[in-house]
Amino acid sequence: MKTFTATPADIDKKWIIIDAEGVVLGRLASIVAMRLRGKHKPSFTPHMDCGDNVIIINAEKVQMTGKKREEHFYWHTGHPGGIKSRTKAQILEGAHPERIVTQAVKRMLPGNRLSRQIMTNLRVYAGGEHPHEAQSPEVLDVKSMNSKNTRSA
Repeated sequence: MKTFTATPADIDKKWIIIDAEGVVLGRLASIVAMRLRGKHKPSFTPHMDCGDNVIIINAEKVQMTGKKREEHFYWHTGHPGGIKSRTKAQILEGAHPERIVTQAVKRMLPGNRLSRQIMTNLRVYAGGEHPHEAQSPEVLDVKSMNSKNTRSA
């Protein structure tokens, strides 16, 4: 019995759409990272991009538990004294609320070249509209997978 290794001809990519309204951020990000990587498929190969294309809509309506809305994202400009920070609540209320979901998914993937390539298969939209109707994406209902995936209050 030989170990199966997927080749580019063996890879079958699907399009999946996920509605993030009312879903807890970390749980959403872990499910999306698994789908992007392709770990849900029996033909998973660690060194190949065998995951699906994922579309996330309503990213501005994602939920967080506890005091995570008040936690800061930090980055540095590269200049002396150039540390910057924003709270997650400020980012969600700002011009690009989809960046919260993108960062959460990015940080759940390994930090290598393949992960940067995999991140191109993720599309996140703040509202309910997306321009990918031609790909006829399948709906993945994250809310019904586990009762803990949603936050009620």
